Amino acid sequence: MDKHDKKIIELLDFITVDEFYVICYFRCSVKNKTVVSTVPLEPYAGKSRLKWSDIIFHPIKSYNIYFHPPVMIYGNECHETMVLKAFKKVSNYFRWSKRENKYLYN
Repeated sequence: MDKHDKKIIELLDFITVDEFYVICYFRCSVKNKTVVSTVPLEPYAGKSRLKWSDIIFHPIKSYNIYFHPPVMIYGNECHETMVLKAFKKVSNYFRWSKRENKYLYN
């Protein structure tokens, strides 16, 4: 995760998740403007790691992990999270300010 990704998280006012969508509310504290972005709920693109012992002793849980991967709303190890995808959709409403060292509403 780079420094700009961290600054995107600072814009997050709140997130709503339903069974089909992730709705992110990005708010510029300087201009007090909020931009809403909706992205489809998608499973985590990373690999699920299963141990043989988990498969043998917890077969139902292992099945669910393998065939129904978790959703990555936001995390440090992935650059394609739902929050970052949502920000990309509305990024034209924001600009990077070197002086303020954060994103500002245009």
